[in-house]
Amino acid sequence: MAELTNRERLRVPRQTMPRQDPLARRANFDEVALGFTPELARQEAERCLQCAKPHCVEGCPVGVLIPEFILALRQGDIEGAVRAMKEKNNLPAICGRVCPQETQCEARCVLGKKGEPVAIGRLERFVGDYELEHHVYPLERATPTGKRVAIVGSGPAGLTCAVDLGRLGHEVTIFESLHKPGGVLVYGIPEFRLPKRVVYAEIDYAAECLGIKVHPDAVIGRLYTIDELLGEQGFDAVFLGTGAGLPTFLRIPGINYNGVLSANEFLTRVNLMKGYLFPEYDTPVKVGRRVAVIGAGNVAMDSARCSLRLQALRAQETGEEPGEVHIVYRRSRVEVPARAEEVHHAEEEGVIFDFLTNPVEIYGDEHGNVCGMRCIRMELGEPDESGRRRPIPIEGSEFDMDVDMVIMALGTRPNPLVFNEAGGLERTKWGTVVADQETGRTTKPRVWAGGDVVTGAATVISAMGAGKRAAADIDRFLRGEINPWQDSV
Repeated sequence: MAELTNRERLRVPRQTMPRQDPLARRANFDEVALGFTPELARQEAERCLQCAKPHCVEGCPVGVLIPEFILALRQGDIEGAVRAMKEKNNLPAICGRVCPQETQCEARCVLGKKGEPVAIGRLERFVGDYELEHHVYPLERATPTGKRVAIVGSGPAGLTCAVDLGRLGHEVTIFESLHKPGGVLVYGIPEFRLPKRVVYAEIDYAAECLGIKVHPDAVIGRLYTIDELLGEQGFDAVFLGTGAGLPTFLRIPGINYNGVLSANEFLTRVNLMKGYLFPEYDTPVKVGRRVAVIGAGNVAMDSARCSLRLQALRAQETGEEPGEVHIVYRRSRVEVPARAEEVHHAEEEGVIFDFLTNPVEIYGDEHGNVCGMRCIRMELGEPDESGRRRPIPIEGSEFDMDVDMVIMALGTRPNPLVFNEAGGLERTKWGTVVADQETGRTTKPRVWAGGDVVTGAATVISAMGAGKRAAADIDRFLRGEINPWQDSV
Protein backbone atom coordinates (compact mmCIF):
# COMPACT_ATOMS: atom_id res chain seq x y z
CA MET A 1 0.00 0.00 0.00
CA ALA A 2 1.36 3.42 -0.98
CA GLU A 3 2.47 5.68 1.85
CA LEU A 4 -0.06 8.42 2.60
CA THR A 5 0.93 12.05 2.78
CA ASN A 6 0.11 13.97 5.94
CA ARG A 7 -2.53 15.90 4.00
CA GLU A 8 -4.16 12.58 3.12
CA ARG A 9 -3.90 11.39 6.72
CA LEU A 10 -5.93 14.38 7.85
CA ARG A 11 -8.84 13.06 5.79
CA VAL A 12 -8.80 9.59 7.38
CA PRO A 13 -11.65 9.45 9.94
CA ARG A 14 -11.10 8.20 13.48
CA GLN A 15 -12.06 4.54 13.55
CA THR A 16 -14.98 3.43 15.72
CA MET A 17 -14.36 0.57 18.12
CA PRO A 18 -17.04 -2.14 17.95
CA ARG A 19 -19.02 -2.58 21.15
CA GLN A 20 -22.01 -4.45 22.50
CA ASP A 21 -25.49 -3.08 21.85
CA PRO A 22 -26.69 -1.13 24.93
CA LEU A 23 -29.90 -3.14 25.36
CA ALA A 24 -28.00 -6.42 25.19
CA ARG A 25 -25.09 -5.46 27.41
CA ARG A 26 -27.18 -4.09 30.29
CA ALA A 27 -28.20 -7.69 30.95
CA ASN A 28 -24.67 -9.18 31.01
CA PHE A 29 -21.23 -8.54 32.49
CA ASP A 30 -19.33 -9.22 29.25
CA GLU A 31 -16.90 -6.58 28.04
CA VAL A 32 -18.65 -3.61 26.45
CA ALA A 33 -15.88 -2.45 24.11
CA LEU A 34 -14.83 -5.29 21.81
CA GLY A 35 -11.47 -3.95 20.61
CA PHE A 36 -10.04 -3.08 17.21
CA THR A 37 -9.64 -5.68 14.50
CA PRO A 38 -6.19 -5.70 12.81
CA GLU A 39 -7.72 -3.79 9.89
CA LEU A 40 -9.20 -1.08 12.11
CA ALA A 41 -5.95 -0.77 14.08
CA ARG A 42 -3.96 -0.35 10.86
CA GLN A 43 -6.38 2.29 9.56
CA GLU A 44 -6.27 4.22 12.84
CA ALA A 45 -2.47 4.03 12.92
CA GLU A 46 -2.44 5.66 9.47
CA ARG A 47 -3.83 8.83 11.04
CA CYS A 48 -0.73 9.52 13.15
CA LEU A 49 1.32 12.41 11.73
CA GLN A 50 4.58 11.23 13.40
CA CYS A 51 5.22 14.69 14.81
CA ALA A 52 8.83 15.82 15.22
CA LYS A 53 7.94 16.91 18.75
CA PRO A 54 5.35 14.37 19.95
CA HIS A 55 3.38 16.17 22.66
CA CYS A 56 1.32 13.00 23.16
CA VAL A 57 4.29 11.43 24.95
CA GLU A 58 4.43 14.40 27.32
CA GLY A 59 0.83 13.66 28.27
CA CYS A 60 1.57 10.06 29.27
CA PRO A 61 2.49 9.57 32.96
CA VAL A 62 4.80 6.67 32.07
CA GLY A 63 6.19 8.15 28.85
CA VAL A 64 5.04 5.47 26.39
CA LEU A 65 6.88 5.71 23.05
CA ILE A 66 3.65 6.54 21.25
CA PRO A 67 4.88 7.52 17.76
CA GLU A 68 7.20 4.51 17.66
CA PHE A 69 4.56 1.91 18.50
CA ILE A 70 2.00 3.47 16.15
CA LEU A 71 4.51 3.62 13.27
CA ALA A 72 5.29 -0.06 13.76
CA LEU A 73 1.56 -0.84 13.66
CA ARG A 74 1.18 1.16 10.46
CA GLN A 75 4.00 -0.82 8.89
CA GLY A 76 2.42 -4.12 9.90
CA ASP A 77 5.16 -4.85 12.45
CA ILE A 78 3.03 -5.84 15.44
CA GLU A 79 5.99 -7.32 17.30
CA GLY A 80 7.87 -4.04 16.89
CA ALA A 81 4.83 -2.23 18.23
CA VAL A 82 4.84 -4.50 21.29
CA ARG A 83 8.54 -3.87 21.92
CA ALA A 84 8.11 -0.10 21.66
CA MET A 85 5.07 -0.19 23.94
CA LYS A 86 6.63 -2.31 26.66
CA GLU A 87 9.77 -0.21 26.85
CA LYS A 88 7.76 2.01 29.21
CA ASN A 89 4.42 0.35 29.96
CA ASN A 90 4.27 -2.97 31.80
CA LEU A 91 0.47 -3.24 31.59
CA PRO A 92 -0.73 -2.03 28.16
CA ALA A 93 -3.78 -4.32 27.93
CA ILE A 94 -5.01 -2.82 31.21
CA CYS A 95 -4.13 0.80 30.45
CA GLY A 96 -5.70 0.62 27.01
CA ARG A 97 -9.01 -0.18 28.69
CA VAL A 98 -9.21 2.03 31.75
CA CYS A 99 -6.84 5.00 31.41
CA PRO A 100 -8.34 8.44 30.66
CA GLN A 101 -6.44 8.92 27.41
CA GLU A 102 -8.80 11.72 26.42
CA THR A 103 -7.33 13.96 29.14
CA GLN A 104 -3.73 12.74 28.83
CA CYS A 105 -1.97 11.56 25.67
CA GLU A 106 -4.89 12.14 23.29
CA ALA A 107 -5.46 15.61 24.72
CA ARG A 108 -2.00 16.57 23.41
CA CYS A 109 -2.46 15.06 19.93
CA VAL A 110 -2.23 17.81 17.28
CA LEU A 111 -5.07 16.22 15.29
CA GLY A 112 -7.38 17.07 18.18
CA LYS A 113 -6.94 20.79 17.57
CA LYS A 114 -9.20 20.73 14.51
CA GLY A 115 -10.77 17.31 14.68
CA GLU A 116 -10.51 14.04 16.57
CA PRO A 117 -7.17 12.88 18.01
CA VAL A 118 -5.57 9.56 17.18
CA ALA A 119 -7.23 6.81 19.25
CA ILE A 120 -4.02 6.10 21.15
CA GLY A 121 -5.74 4.22 23.97
CA ARG A 122 -7.55 1.85 21.61
CA LEU A 123 -4.34 1.15 19.73
CA GLU A 124 -2.59 0.54 23.06
CA ARG A 125 -5.24 -2.02 23.97
CA PHE A 126 -4.84 -3.74 20.60
CA VAL A 127 -1.08 -4.05 21.10
CA GLY A 128 -1.47 -5.15 24.73
CA ASP A 129 -3.98 -7.86 23.84
CA TYR A 130 -1.68 -9.18 21.11
CA GLU A 131 1.19 -9.40 23.58
CA LEU A 132 -0.94 -11.21 26.16
CA GLU A 133 -1.79 -13.85 23.59
CA HIS A 134 1.59 -14.25 21.89
CA HIS A 135 4.23 -13.07 24.43
CA VAL A 136 6.61 -11.69 21.83
CA TYR A 137 8.34 -9.51 24.43
CA PRO A 138 9.60 -11.78 27.21
CA LEU A 139 10.34 -10.01 30.46
CA GLU A 140 14.01 -10.60 31.26
CA ARG A 141 15.64 -10.30 34.65
CA ALA A 142 19.06 -8.71 34.95
CA THR A 143 21.83 -10.34 36.93
CA PRO A 144 20.51 -10.90 40.49
CA THR A 145 21.67 -8.22 42.91
CA GLY A 146 20.91 -10.09 46.12
CA LYS A 147 18.75 -7.20 47.31
CA ARG A 148 15.21 -7.83 48.55
CA VAL A 149 12.25 -5.47 48.19
CA ALA A 150 8.81 -5.80 49.76
CA ILE A 151 5.91 -4.36 47.78
CA VAL A 152 2.82 -3.70 49.90
CA GLY A 153 -0.22 -3.80 47.65
CA SER A 154 -0.66 -5.32 44.20
CA GLY A 155 -2.58 -2.57 42.43
CA PRO A 156 -1.19 -0.60 39.49
CA ALA A 157 1.48 1.24 41.52
CA GLY A 158 2.71 -1.89 43.30
CA LEU A 159 2.66 -4.06 40.18
CA THR A 160 4.58 -1.52 38.12
CA CYS A 161 7.18 -1.03 40.84
CA ALA A 162 7.53 -4.80 41.27
CA VAL A 163 8.03 -5.52 37.56
CA ASP A 164 10.56 -2.73 37.09
CA LEU A 165 12.57 -3.84 40.14
CA GLY A 166 12.36 -7.48 39.05
CA ARG A 167 13.71 -6.60 35.62
CA LEU A 168 16.61 -4.80 37.32
CA GLY A 169 17.62 -8.00 39.12
CA HIS A 170 16.19 -7.44 42.59
CA GLU A 171 14.25 -10.10 44.51
CA VAL A 172 10.68 -8.86 44.84
CA THR A 173 7.89 -10.04 47.15
CA ILE A 174 4.36 -8.61 46.91
CA PHE A 175 2.09 -8.62 49.97
CA GLU A 176 -1.62 -8.33 49.10
CA SER A 177 -4.30 -8.04 51.79
CA LEU A 178 -7.06 -9.59 49.65
CA HIS A 179 -7.21 -13.19 48.47
CA LYS A 180 -6.41 -12.26 44.85
CA PRO A 181 -3.75 -9.89 43.51
CA GLY A 182 -4.59 -6.85 41.41
CA GLY A 183 -5.87 -4.32 43.94
CA VAL A 184 -8.40 -1.87 42.54
CA LEU A 185 -8.02 -3.48 39.11
CA VAL A 186 -9.89 -6.55 40.38
CA TYR A 187 -12.03 -5.32 43.28
CA GLY A 188 -13.01 -1.93 41.89
CA ILE A 189 -13.33 -2.09 38.11
CA PRO A 190 -16.17 -4.22 36.72
CA GLU A 191 -15.72 -7.15 34.38
CA PHE A 192 -17.48 -5.30 31.56
CA ARG A 193 -14.76 -2.64 31.60
CA LEU A 194 -11.73 -4.73 32.53
CA PRO A 195 -11.99 -8.54 32.33
CA LYS A 196 -10.17 -10.13 35.24
CA ARG A 197 -8.50 -12.64 32.91
CA VAL A 198 -6.53 -9.68 31.50
CA VAL A 199 -5.31 -8.60 34.95
CA TYR A 200 -4.39 -12.09 36.08
CA ALA A 201 -2.62 -12.85 32.80
CA GLU A 202 -0.43 -9.75 33.20
CA ILE A 203 0.40 -10.61 36.82
CA ASP A 204 1.04 -14.31 36.23
CA TYR A 205 3.34 -13.67 33.28
CA ALA A 206 5.41 -11.11 35.17
CA ALA A 207 5.68 -13.37 38.22
CA GLU A 208 6.77 -16.31 36.06
CA CYS A 209 9.39 -14.37 34.08
CA LEU A 210 10.85 -12.36 36.93
CA GLY A 211 10.44 -14.70 39.89
CA ILE A 212 8.18 -12.25 41.73
CA LYS A 213 6.57 -13.83 44.79
CA VAL A 214 2.96 -12.91 45.53
CA HIS A 215 1.51 -13.46 49.01
CA PRO A 216 -2.29 -12.97 49.13
CA ASP A 217 -4.22 -12.69 52.41
CA ALA A 218 -1.22 -10.83 53.83
CA VAL A 219 -2.34 -7.75 55.76
CA ILE A 220 0.66 -5.56 56.50
CA GLY A 221 0.06 -3.89 59.84
CA ARG A 222 -1.22 -7.20 61.19
CA LEU A 223 0.88 -10.00 59.68
CA TYR A 224 4.03 -7.86 59.77
CA THR A 225 4.59 -4.19 60.49
CA ILE A 226 6.70 -2.09 58.16
CA ASP A 227 9.48 -2.12 60.76
CA GLU A 228 9.35 -5.93 60.86
CA LEU A 229 9.63 -6.12 57.07
CA LEU A 230 12.76 -3.97 57.22
CA GLY A 231 14.07 -5.80 60.29
CA GLU A 232 13.55 -9.48 61.04
CA GLN A 233 12.06 -10.23 57.60
CA GLY A 234 15.24 -9.02 55.96
CA PHE A 235 13.97 -6.68 53.26
CA ASP A 236 16.29 -3.92 52.09
CA ALA A 237 13.48 -1.60 50.99
CA VAL A 238 9.69 -1.32 51.15
CA PHE A 239 7.32 0.24 48.63
CA LEU A 240 3.82 1.17 49.82
CA GLY A 241 1.25 0.89 47.05
CA THR A 242 -1.77 0.18 49.21
CA GLY A 243 -4.14 2.52 47.40
CA ALA A 244 -7.06 4.28 49.02
CA GLY A 245 -9.65 1.73 50.06
CA LEU A 246 -11.31 3.41 53.03
CA PRO A 247 -14.72 4.76 51.91
CA THR A 248 -16.22 8.15 52.65
CA PHE A 249 -19.86 8.60 53.72
CA LEU A 250 -22.12 11.63 53.81
CA ARG A 251 -22.74 12.82 57.37
CA ILE A 252 -26.52 12.86 57.13
CA PRO A 253 -29.26 11.15 59.15
CA GLY A 254 -30.07 7.60 58.12
CA ILE A 255 -26.72 6.32 56.82
CA ASN A 256 -26.92 3.27 59.12
CA TYR A 257 -30.10 1.86 57.59
CA ASN A 258 -29.95 -1.48 55.79
CA GLY A 259 -29.44 -0.79 52.11
CA VAL A 260 -26.90 2.02 52.53
CA LEU A 261 -23.44 0.86 51.57
CA SER A 262 -20.18 2.13 50.18
CA ALA A 263 -19.26 1.72 46.53
CA ASN A 264 -16.14 -0.14 47.71
CA GLU A 265 -18.16 -2.82 49.46
CA PHE A 266 -20.66 -3.11 46.63
CA LEU A 267 -18.06 -3.33 43.86
CA THR A 268 -15.85 -5.73 45.82
CA ARG A 269 -18.80 -8.11 46.22
CA VAL A 270 -19.72 -7.82 42.55
CA ASN A 271 -16.23 -7.90 41.02
CA LEU A 272 -13.69 -9.66 43.22
CA MET A 273 -16.20 -11.98 44.88
CA LYS A 274 -18.09 -12.62 41.59
CA GLY A 275 -21.43 -11.77 43.15
CA TYR A 276 -23.03 -11.39 39.73
CA LEU A 277 -22.49 -15.13 39.21
CA PHE A 278 -24.28 -16.20 42.40
CA PRO A 279 -24.98 -19.06 43.20
CA GLU A 280 -22.10 -20.34 41.06
CA TYR A 281 -19.97 -18.21 43.40
CA ASP A 282 -20.81 -17.94 47.10
CA THR A 283 -21.30 -14.17 47.43
CA PRO A 284 -24.89 -12.98 47.01
CA VAL A 285 -25.43 -9.33 46.13
CA LYS A 286 -28.76 -7.73 46.90
CA VAL A 287 -29.74 -4.84 44.65
CA GLY A 288 -32.77 -2.60 45.12
CA ARG A 289 -35.53 -1.84 42.64
CA ARG A 290 -34.78 1.89 42.88
CA VAL A 291 -31.09 2.51 43.46
CA ALA A 292 -29.49 5.91 44.10
CA VAL A 293 -25.73 6.22 43.59
CA ILE A 294 -24.34 9.34 45.26
CA GLY A 295 -21.46 10.88 43.29
CA ALA A 296 -20.47 11.10 39.63
CA GLY A 297 -16.91 9.81 39.33
CA ASN A 298 -15.85 6.63 37.56
CA VAL A 299 -16.61 4.61 40.71
CA ALA A 300 -20.14 5.98 40.71
CA MET A 301 -20.58 5.03 37.04
CA ASP A 302 -19.28 1.53 37.75
CA SER A 303 -21.67 1.17 40.70
CA ALA A 304 -24.67 2.37 38.70
CA ARG A 305 -23.91 0.18 35.69
CA CYS A 306 -23.38 -2.89 37.90
CA SER A 307 -26.71 -2.17 39.61
CA LEU A 308 -28.48 -2.01 36.26
CA ARG A 309 -27.05 -5.36 35.25
CA LEU A 310 -27.97 -7.03 38.52
CA GLN A 311 -31.51 -5.71 38.18
CA ALA A 312 -31.71 -7.08 34.64
CA LEU A 313 -30.40 -10.50 35.67
CA ARG A 314 -32.95 -10.64 38.48
CA ALA A 315 -35.70 -9.65 36.08
CA GLN A 316 -34.72 -12.49 33.75
CA GLU A 317 -35.15 -14.94 36.64
CA THR A 318 -38.38 -13.53 38.11
CA GLY A 319 -40.12 -11.95 35.13
CA GLU A 320 -40.54 -8.67 37.02
CA GLU A 321 -39.61 -5.21 35.73
CA PRO A 322 -35.89 -4.42 36.26
CA GLY A 323 -36.24 -1.14 38.19
CA GLU A 324 -34.33 2.16 38.05
CA VAL A 325 -30.83 3.38 38.83
CA HIS A 326 -30.11 7.06 39.51
CA ILE A 327 -26.86 9.00 39.68
CA VAL A 328 -27.39 11.79 42.23
CA TYR A 329 -24.81 14.57 41.85
CA ARG A 330 -24.70 17.96 43.52
CA ARG A 331 -23.09 19.76 40.57
CA SER A 332 -24.05 19.96 36.88
CA ARG A 333 -23.12 17.73 33.98
CA VAL A 334 -20.23 20.05 33.09
CA GLU A 335 -18.46 19.26 36.39
CA VAL A 336 -18.88 15.47 36.24
CA PRO A 337 -15.44 13.97 37.01
CA ALA A 338 -16.05 10.58 35.35
CA ARG A 339 -14.71 9.81 31.89
CA ALA A 340 -17.01 11.08 29.15
CA GLU A 341 -17.06 7.59 27.63
CA GLU A 342 -18.27 6.04 30.88
CA VAL A 343 -21.03 8.65 31.26
CA HIS A 344 -22.10 8.04 27.65
CA HIS A 345 -22.20 4.27 28.18
CA ALA A 346 -24.19 4.69 31.39
CA GLU A 347 -26.74 6.88 29.62
CA GLU A 348 -27.02 4.41 26.74
CA GLU A 349 -27.75 1.64 29.22
CA GLY A 350 -30.49 3.58 30.98
CA VAL A 351 -28.92 5.19 34.06
CA ILE A 352 -30.92 8.28 35.12
CA PHE A 353 -28.89 11.38 36.04
CA ASP A 354 -30.18 13.76 38.72
CA PHE A 355 -27.88 16.78 38.53
CA LEU A 356 -27.77 19.70 40.99
CA THR A 357 -29.25 17.40 43.63
CA ASN A 358 -27.85 16.62 47.08
CA PRO A 359 -29.13 14.14 49.71
CA VAL A 360 -29.88 15.55 53.17
CA GLU A 361 -31.51 12.53 54.85
CA ILE A 362 -32.16 8.83 54.23
CA TYR A 363 -35.47 7.36 55.40
CA GLY A 364 -35.94 3.89 56.87
CA ASP A 365 -38.99 1.74 57.54
CA GLU A 366 -39.96 -0.05 60.75
CA HIS A 367 -37.54 -2.88 59.89
CA GLY A 368 -34.57 -0.55 59.47
CA ASN A 369 -34.50 -0.81 55.67
CA VAL A 370 -34.05 2.14 53.32
CA CYS A 371 -37.39 3.37 51.99
CA GLY A 372 -36.63 6.85 50.67
CA MET A 373 -34.26 9.80 50.51
CA ARG A 374 -34.74 13.50 51.17
CA CYS A 375 -32.84 15.75 48.73
CA ILE A 376 -32.38 19.44 48.07
CA ARG A 377 -31.85 21.25 44.78
CA MET A 378 -28.53 23.01 44.26
CA GLU A 379 -27.25 25.93 42.22
CA LEU A 380 -23.66 26.71 41.27
CA GLY A 381 -21.75 29.63 42.73
CA GLU A 382 -18.13 30.71 42.37
CA PRO A 383 -15.34 28.13 41.82
CA ASP A 384 -13.95 26.44 44.95
CA GLU A 385 -10.45 25.08 45.62
CA SER A 386 -11.03 22.26 43.12
CA GLY A 387 -11.61 24.79 40.33
CA ARG A 388 -15.23 23.71 39.93
CA ARG A 389 -18.17 25.95 40.72
CA ARG A 390 -19.29 25.52 44.31
CA PRO A 391 -22.74 23.92 44.79
CA ILE A 392 -25.08 25.99 46.97
CA PRO A 393 -28.39 24.67 48.39
CA ILE A 394 -31.56 26.40 47.19
CA GLU A 395 -33.63 27.23 50.24
CA GLY A 396 -37.07 25.59 50.28
CA SER A 397 -36.34 23.22 47.36
CA GLU A 398 -36.36 19.95 49.35
CA PHE A 399 -38.09 16.93 47.81
CA ASP A 400 -38.28 13.18 48.39
CA MET A 401 -36.96 10.36 46.18
CA ASP A 402 -38.47 6.88 46.31
CA VAL A 403 -35.39 4.65 46.73
CA ASP A 404 -34.68 1.37 48.50
CA MET A 405 -30.89 1.27 48.13
CA VAL A 406 -28.23 3.99 48.40
CA ILE A 407 -24.61 3.53 47.28
CA MET A 408 -22.08 6.12 48.44
CA ALA A 409 -19.42 6.79 45.78
CA LEU A 410 -17.86 9.90 47.31
CA GLY A 411 -14.16 9.15 47.28
CA THR A 412 -11.82 7.17 49.49
CA ARG A 413 -8.86 7.48 51.84
CA PRO A 414 -5.96 5.15 52.64
CA ASN A 415 -6.71 2.40 55.16
CA PRO A 416 -4.79 3.27 58.35
CA LEU A 417 -4.09 -0.35 59.30
CA VAL A 418 -0.87 -0.55 57.26
CA PHE A 419 0.60 2.30 59.33
CA ASN A 420 0.55 0.38 62.62
CA GLU A 421 3.91 0.79 64.36
CA ALA A 422 5.35 2.70 61.42
CA GLY A 423 7.28 5.31 63.37
CA GLY A 424 8.76 8.14 61.32
CA LEU A 425 6.30 7.78 58.43
CA GLU A 426 4.67 11.19 58.05
CA ARG A 427 1.07 11.42 56.85
CA THR A 428 -1.25 14.26 55.91
CA LYS A 429 -4.50 15.21 57.64
CA TRP A 430 -6.31 13.17 54.94
CA GLY A 431 -4.39 10.04 55.90
CA THR A 432 -2.22 9.95 52.80
CA VAL A 433 1.52 9.34 53.00
CA VAL A 434 3.88 12.27 52.60
CA ALA A 435 6.22 11.31 49.76
CA ASP A 436 8.29 13.05 47.13
CA GLN A 437 6.29 13.06 43.88
CA GLU A 438 9.37 12.50 41.70
CA THR A 439 11.05 9.73 43.69
CA GLY A 440 8.42 8.28 46.01
CA ARG A 441 10.69 8.72 49.02
CA THR A 442 8.87 8.99 52.33
CA THR A 443 10.08 10.44 55.62
CA LYS A 444 10.85 6.94 56.90
CA PRO A 445 14.24 5.51 55.86
CA ARG A 446 14.12 2.76 53.22
CA VAL A 447 10.39 3.24 52.63
CA TRP A 448 8.91 4.55 49.37
CA ALA A 449 5.26 5.10 48.47
CA GLY A 450 3.23 5.89 45.38
CA GLY A 451 -0.22 5.90 43.85
CA ASP A 452 -3.47 6.60 45.69
CA VAL A 453 -1.87 6.11 49.12
CA VAL A 454 0.04 9.34 48.38
CA THR A 455 -2.28 11.30 46.08
CA GLY A 456 -5.68 10.05 47.16
CA ALA A 457 -7.93 8.38 44.59
CA ALA A 458 -6.56 9.05 41.09
CA THR A 459 -6.04 7.17 37.81
CA VAL A 460 -4.47 3.81 37.07
CA ILE A 461 -1.81 5.30 34.82
CA SER A 462 -0.80 8.00 37.33
CA ALA A 463 -0.32 5.26 39.94
CA MET A 464 1.78 3.32 37.46
CA GLY A 465 3.91 6.39 36.83
CA ALA A 466 4.49 6.76 40.56
CA GLY A 467 5.47 3.08 40.83
CA LYS A 468 7.90 3.44 37.94
CA ARG A 469 9.58 6.54 39.37
CA ALA A 470 9.89 4.92 42.79
CA ALA A 471 11.40 1.75 41.30
CA ALA A 472 14.12 3.79 39.62
CA ASP A 473 14.93 5.55 42.89
CA ILE A 474 14.88 2.33 44.92
CA ASP A 475 17.28 0.78 42.41
CA ARG A 476 19.72 3.66 42.81
CA PHE A 477 19.53 3.31 46.59
CA LEU A 478 20.06 -0.47 46.53
CA ARG A 479 23.11 -0.07 44.29
CA GLY A 480 24.63 2.42 46.73
CA GLU A 481 24.40 5.37 44.34
CA ILE A 482 22.28 7.46 46.72
CA ASN A 483 21.31 7.49 50.39
CA PRO A 484 18.65 10.17 50.90
CA TRP A 485 18.30 9.34 54.62
CA GLN A 486 22.01 9.27 55.38
CA ASP A 487 21.61 11.53 58.40
CA SER A 488 18.70 9.41 59.72
CA VAL A 489 20.24 5.96 59.68
